[in-house]
Amino acid sequence: MGVSTCVLAIDAGNSKTDVALVGPDGTVLSTARGGGFQPPVVGVEAAVDALGAIVGRALEEAGAPGGSVAQVSACLANADLPVEERQLADALWARGWGRAVEVRNDTFAILRAGVDVPRGVAVVCGAGINCVGMVPDGRTARFPALGRISGDWGGGSGLAEEALWFAARAEDGRGEPTGLARALPAHFGLDSMQALIEALHLGRIGWERRLELAPVLFATAAAGDPVAGALVDRLAEEIVTMACVALGRLDLLDADVPVVLGGGVLAARHPQLDDRITQLLAERAPKAVVRVVTEPPVLGAALLGLDRTGAATGVHETLRAQYG
Repeated sequence: MGVSTCVLAIDAGNSKTDVALVGPDGTVLSTARGGGFQPPVVGVEAAVDALGAIVGRALEEAGAPGGSVAQVSACLANADLPVEERQLADALWARGWGRAVEVRNDTFAILRAGVDVPRGVAVVCGAGINCVGMVPDGRTARFPALGRISGDWGGGSGLAEEALWFAARAEDGRGEPTGLARALPAHFGLDSMQALIEALHLGRIGWERRLELAPVLFATAAAGDPVAGALVDRLAEEIVTMACVALGRLDLLDADVPVVLGGGVLAARHPQLDDRITQLLAERAPKAVVRVVTEPPVLGAALLGLDRTGAATGVHETLRAQYG
């Protein structure tokens, strides 16, 4: 089987990259895994160079080093704007991996992995938060997902910062009492918010470790703390708002359609968050069906590639079964 009829699927996140070479019958011919994809940090060319090393391993494993495939389907972190998708598509096209190249934001991979046909909406809540939607005629709905400058709130990073804000004010008297003032520093073996603030400010605790505080927030909320509980409810509101806006843009608010939830925060299945999301969606999009995706995003990238090549439904099913 020559690679000239295959799909090269790429799911490249901030922390890891998965590549799969998929045959025209849906069989996974080879896979490879590598590090994260971060063009804003290292530049586009260096990021694509690193991606090329991972792709090269997958092609070599299939016995086709340097071969050209029918379709490159790349779902990439940091492809947040259409102009960034075009820039990255040009960079991948220049590598000569395939006769056709399509680049999408990596949230589309999670959505496609969670739906049987390309129709639905996905909200991903990991370190940050994002939402996309698609329908079979090619229309999509999306948000810039660039943080506060694009109106975003939520994700593990946003939750941690809010928790720290409320906890700091509770300890020094500017805010209402909350168990977060004890729970957050205790997570790092410290006895006060003052000690935690100092450790974060001076770098004794790396700022990236603030993501560890999201589970502490959920545990504090589950114990009945009203401040922590209000933050969990606010996140549910944000998730449902994004989903419903995307559904509305695609004329799906009144349709029986999947709303796929992904990312570490949502995959943890915190009961208060899950229950509030279900309640709010039932009020605003009553026919929507909530699903937490468990399949790897590279499956979604591969399915998007098969969609583009016009593969039969049975081919999609064969591929999905291998990731079941």
